[in-house]
Amino acid sequence: MTQDTPDERRPVLRLKPKANVAAIKRGSPWVFDNELVMDRRSKAIAPGTIATLEDAERYPLATVAVNPASRIVARVLDRDPAAEVNADWLTARVRKALGLRTALYDAPYYRLIHAEADGFPGVIVDRFGDTLVVQPNAAWAETHLDLLAQALLAETGAVTVLKNGGGRGRALEGLDDADAVLCGTAPDAPLPVVMNGATYMADLTGGQKTGLFYDQRDNHAFAARLARGARVLDVFSHVGGFALAALAQGATHALAVDGSAPALALATEGAARMGAAERFETRQGDAFATLEALAAEDAAYDLVVCDPPAFAPAKPALEKGLRAYERVARLAAPLVAQDGYLVLCSCSHAVDLAAFTGACLRGIGRAGRRAQLIHTGFAGPDHPLLPQLAESGYLKALVFRL
Repeated sequence: MTQDTPDERRPVLRLKPKANVAAIKRGSPWVFDNELVMDRRSKAIAPGTIATLEDAERYPLATVAVNPASRIVARVLDRDPAAEVNADWLTARVRKALGLRTALYDAPYYRLIHAEADGFPGVIVDRFGDTLVVQPNAAWAETHLDLLAQALLAETGAVTVLKNGGGRGRALEGLDDADAVLCGTAPDAPLPVVMNGATYMADLTGGQKTGLFYDQRDNHAFAARLARGARVLDVFSHVGGFALAALAQGATHALAVDGSAPALALATEGAARMGAAERFETRQGDAFATLEALAAEDAAYDLVVCDPPAFAPAKPALEKGLRAYERVARLAAPLVAQDGYLVLCSCSHAVDLAAFTGACLRGIGRAGRRAQLIHTGFAGPDHPLLPQLAESGYLKALVFRL
């Protein structure tokens, strides 16, 4: 088949006359239901089916994955409308993604596949040495899961592939939340992962998301540079994210705050493994209440970090999310010692950098503090950004000197 001769056996989706064809040609990976002719035949296409996308004049544009049950009815898999999404196609994409990561990292601990930015719409794969954790958050990935697992094993040399069904996007795609062992044997204990000199314990079967957040690696490193000889407060700490990185760089003491007792237990184990148990402390509880309690105790820290979950996971929650980020900044700022540092993070893709910065500055101002913005951080390079999809640039980290 050639570029212009798609497989006639495949279903066809057709764009409406006013659809933004130019955006698709420039690389936009999503096509929404209101952009397509959703007749009875289109609505009957089984979720996960591979189809050909045509413009209103019936000219083939791309190979897409279809899910009529989702608002994102079509996800662009290949600009070639005749592409065959088979074992060879999947293997080539995995090889391309792996090449970037092996160029970036000496050890096999990273995000191997970052969804649309790596040409795998809706698919996340995190690597933990010989174990890979897959989040197939789109119907097409679920239907191709066995082939994907085999391609991952063949290219990486890993021995175990786990499916994590807890991704938020799976419900929107009409998928279940079941986890599974696709290949190999699931680890029977959390795995140690060394980053920035710190040891993190990743629970691949019972932990949050895939077990560890690789996206903050570079931001951990920057903040840790400010933590030498410092007292550190890490709020929404999960398994010790910023706190353990700070201890690895010479922080005198770190307090990790999180609502999850299992996450804090993993953080404590990580601190012990890196020989920093005596400098590490945890406090379980609601982050906002804990910030208020620490203020009542007249606590002060040289470095305060707040890395909350997504307060605005989608546009309808934007205003509420911005108020939450402002509140975090307002409660955290009084705990920062004079000339200390405050790190505020957002993983909400619906909140852009300007809006997030504004919310943080309002909160700091309401706390009566004056701030210098000294650094703006984003996700690490194993989480590449697809310029045509703003959602792929979800993470922001602002470092202020107060």
